[in-house]
Amino acid sequence: MSLTCAISNDVPEHPVISPVSGSIFERRLIEKYLNENGVDPVNGQELTVEQLIDIKATPVTKARPPSATSIPAILKILQDEWDAVMLHSFTLRQQLQTARQELSHALYQHDAACRVIARLTKEVTAAREALATLKPQAGITQSGIPQPAIAAEAGGVAMQPNEQAGITDDIIQKLQEKATVLTQERKRRGRSVPEDLLSQESIRSFQTLASHPSLHSASIPGILALDIHAADTSKILTGGADKNATVFNKDTEQIIAVLKGHTKKVTKVIYHPEEDVVMTASPDTTIRVWNVGTCQTSILLRAHDAPVTGLSLHPTGDYLLSSSLDQHWAFSDIRTGRLLTKVAGQGSQPLTTAQFHPDGLIFGTGTADSQVKIWDLKEQSNVANFPGHSGPITAISFSENGYYLATAAEDSCVKLWDLRKLKNFKTLQLDESYEVKDICFDQSGTYLAVAGSDVRIYLCKMWNELKILNDHTALATGVRFGKNAHYVASTSMDRTLKLYGVM
Repeated sequence: MSLTCAISNDVPEHPVISPVSGSIFERRLIEKYLNENGVDPVNGQELTVEQLIDIKATPVTKARPPSATSIPAILKILQDEWDAVMLHSFTLRQQLQTARQELSHALYQHDAACRVIARLTKEVTAAREALATLKPQAGITQSGIPQPAIAAEAGGVAMQPNEQAGITDDIIQKLQEKATVLTQERKRRGRSVPEDLLSQESIRSFQTLASHPSLHSASIPGILALDIHAADTSKILTGGADKNATVFNKDTEQIIAVLKGHTKKVTKVIYHPEEDVVMTASPDTTIRVWNVGTCQTSILLRAHDAPVTGLSLHPTGDYLLSSSLDQHWAFSDIRTGRLLTKVAGQGSQPLTTAQFHPDGLIFGTGTADSQVKIWDLKEQSNVANFPGHSGPITAISFSENGYYLATAAEDSCVKLWDLRKLKNFKTLQLDESYEVKDICFDQSGTYLAVAGSDVRIYLCKMWNELKILNDHTALATGVRFGKNAHYVASTSMDRTLKLYGVM
């Protein structure tokens, strides 16, 4: 029995029967018809593809078309196939060109979006900084013009600018209570040195453990400032000539944060001893308080009219002492951004450095005319002067025991002062033309480090030289001790941070 499709009248390759009309169809044709019309093509009744019934029939072999039995016909077929392939290839090339144009357009849109996001981010940062500057600033008048402080020589008390907020009784009480606690703790610690403090022999065997040259830009070489987190001494803070400050983890050897915002080099840095907060100062006359986690400026202090030369955090962790070439020192609240007081140093000389005493009630400043002055914070008065240097003071550091003060100047020597007797009891004469850039006692007051033409470590009380570290290829600018002197860190104009310890 021969089967014929009711639609094409040809023998179907896959015959099916319609249960509605009983007609036989080629499955391919009837499915197309049903998809378009949904009824049986013979009697017009509703019919679905699922209702079709397959018919098992002997496969029919179709004879070759008569046109393919001659060579010219075969060549014609091949030519037609070639033409079809070429047309298809042309179509694919057109589609590829269209896809490329669409992709190029999408990439341009993405680049434009990235530029817009970067611009908006910059505007947000600028707006935050502008908002910070709108906070009450004690050193600025309503017209925005800083008023100079007037120093009164009589009695050694300097007059304060009218615009400052002032050190209130509550603040003085807070400072006094903190000083009382610190004094008691220091007396208790002074009876013995820490058990795990590194010995003199170990200090003498110090070698370079690591050198990190990639913390700051290579185009503007030089690391100018250094500090270490007191609670987590694996975190090291550096300030560079590239206008950035960098927080670095020495254990993981990873950069934690890069703090960008100053318009000139960063010359002073402080790591808050208890919080993940840092403070930086610059010749751009500003002091910035940073949140390390967000890499954003939380407080912008404009306490000075000239480059900031000194920075010291009060033991409470809430107040900041700063000195400047504008001949003033300032005391600011880093929580609110308020300038509490701004005082002119006596003698109308630029101030070159400043440092709090461990108790926080007195502090020292250095001047460009080689004077070291001790100030009473509560009275804001100059209570003692230490003459003796013959050049601008470059660094000062109080010992943790509260009795010793180390000072350095551009005269190639370090002088040690007894704060109880108010006199110089030891002078460490260094090599001729030695430049001292930084000095630092360790947390126990056992060792003193000097950074300059090289890095040197001294034993306090005996004042013996224990070690000279001269691996830097340029001037050393900063030096700090790790916990219990287990390591020493130094920075240099050779753009490296070096770590020293026992191998």
